Amino acid sequence: MSRVPRSLRDSGVIARRNLLNIKRNPDWLLEGTVQPIMFVLLFAFVFGGSLGGERYREFLIAGIFTQTVAFNSSFTVVGLANDLQRGVVERFRALPMSRVAVLLGRTVSDLAVSVLSVIIMSLCGLLVGWRLRGELSEVVLAYLVLLLFAFAMSWVGAFVGLISRSVEVAQSAGLLWLFPVTFISSAFVSAEAMPTPLRVFAQWNPITVNADVLRALFGNPVRVGMPPPTSWPAEHALVYSVGSSVAIVLVFLPLAVARYRKVASR
Repeated sequence: MSRVPRSLRDSGVIARRNLLNIKRNPDWLLEGTVQPIMFVLLFAFVFGGSLGGERYREFLIAGIFTQTVAFNSSFTVVGLANDLQRGVVERFRALPMSRVAVLLGRTVSDLAVSVLSVIIMSLCGLLVGWRLRGELSEVVLAYLVLLLFAFAMSWVGAFVGLISRSVEVAQSAGLLWLFPVTFISSAFVSAEAMPTPLRVFAQWNPITVNADVLRALFGNPVRVGMPPPTSWPAEHALVYSVGSSVAIVLVFLPLAVARYRKVASR
């Protein structure tokens, strides 16, 4: 069997193993399912009345989608750190399998978790007043862009998990950097209302642009109570969104593979 099909086969085996672990420990899904629902209800009904009411709820959902799949990278962080600490990676290394299979299997299985999260959030969003107003092709494209971003963030999580010294460190490291990156964006509020340094960061933040692409393709408001954004990323949102996701994969995939080889060779 040639190298690529073998790597894909081995990655599929690892992904299945990771999903079976989730099936045996369903409490691992709480963060990816219950937390998004809590954010939707909190922002839609506690803050939504003062931020734009029904229009804000439609604006909000795309931001929750983007935030959730970004936060789901913590599954990759903790999963890899846990496998390292328990010696599972050492056992995989002793098997005649592709070196990239452990990482690709992990990111693919966590992408499946993101798919489940997106389905649950979509249903929850429909219940609180969110509506899909775009064409079917645009809606499908929006979900594909979102899942590409989720896959890219999983590779960031893979690198963070491999450089973490323990599962406890991984649990903190997996989310610590995500909070400022997520909230200094247009996921929940318009970046145009932020002070200049934060506004510039938010405008170029992939989370902002991914959320804006989803809003545009879903037919939801891109901004509420503020003029439409005019920055370069906003004017080329789809290109920038896809390009930034691809760039993240191209940067962090080789970093994660190099780190995995270094860790596995100890």
